[in-house]
Amino acid sequence: MHSPTIKDVAKHAGVSLKTVSRVINHEAAVRPETREKVERAIEQLGYRPDPSARSLRSSSHAYAIGLVYDNPNAHYVIDMQNGVLSACRERGFGLQIYPCDSAAPGLAEELVSLVQRARLAGLILAPPMSEQSALLATLKANDVDFVRIIAAREDPKDGMPCVYVDDHDAAYAITEHLIQLGHTRIGFLWGEPHHRSSPERYQGYADALKDYGIPLNRKMILPGRYAFDDGFRGARKLLALKEPPTAIFGCNDEIAAGVLAAARSAGLDVPWDLSIAGFEDSPFSKQAWPALTTARQSTSEIGRHAALHLISGLQQDAELPNEGFMPELVVRGSTAPPRQT
Repeated sequence: MHSPTIKDVAKHAGVSLKTVSRVINHEAAVRPETREKVERAIEQLGYRPDPSARSLRSSSHAYAIGLVYDNPNAHYVIDMQNGVLSACRERGFGLQIYPCDSAAPGLAEELVSLVQRARLAGLILAPPMSEQSALLATLKANDVDFVRIIAAREDPKDGMPCVYVDDHDAAYAITEHLIQLGHTRIGFLWGEPHHRSSPERYQGYADALKDYGIPLNRKMILPGRYAFDDGFRGARKLLALKEPPTAIFGCNDEIAAGVLAAARSAGLDVPWDLSIAGFEDSPFSKQAWPALTTARQSTSEIGRHAALHLISGLQQDAELPNEGFMPELVVRGSTAPPRQT
């Protein structure tokens, strides 16, 4: 008969291997009832931990988490960091910031190495890493705890923890606002397509046009990046059309600020000659003149909730429900009814 192993204890107690390890190493981050269940299983099975292995594990307690991001928008990154950091301070955890190239080969293995090397308890994955299935599968296979921040209309219920943001319905609300003002020629400028937020926002725009019986004009839709320069160039192209748009929806506020600059350079009066809307409620939207109509996305709160979700799971060994956020339409001076000709 073989000696019981830590896997036997975990199976008998109905908990994870990590939880058994935490109990054996007398870590505080275990609920009393869970600790009691594991200790009972150890006693019933007669399990005896390997002293050398236990000593090694006890020297590597992880009380820090990592925030992994690849986003050109500095304001988004700063707000996300601030939200995550507030949760870490609240729960007594450290934070390691890890910017990376989401398209780099071997990124998944790089993150596994980061967790092991820096002794991180887990990772918060910002888009687009949070939406890369192969990367997520590698992290799971290596027992790396993580919480994703993703664009989704509802909880994906795919067995992986996340905080999800309903970009679709927020983009629908922005487009509907423009339509109700009287606009029918509404341009749309994309952000990076590998960020799921871009197709989600585009689909919200397209669905609103469809629901109001406005044909989708492909000439009004241009690819791009989440950048001021792309907003400027895209707007110049749209404004050069034989029938230019009377309103332009930029996929984020940086794009919309670029649209505003292009409108000014063309001698247009915003909002009467051209209405402009963005997304995210970044400082660009408030500092512009006129201030931009946008969708207020609580990036700091999203980051905070993602961190609390991760840390609570680590400390309580509990499967917490995923949380959703809905950006809120904010109407400002950059949108108005189209000028009557």
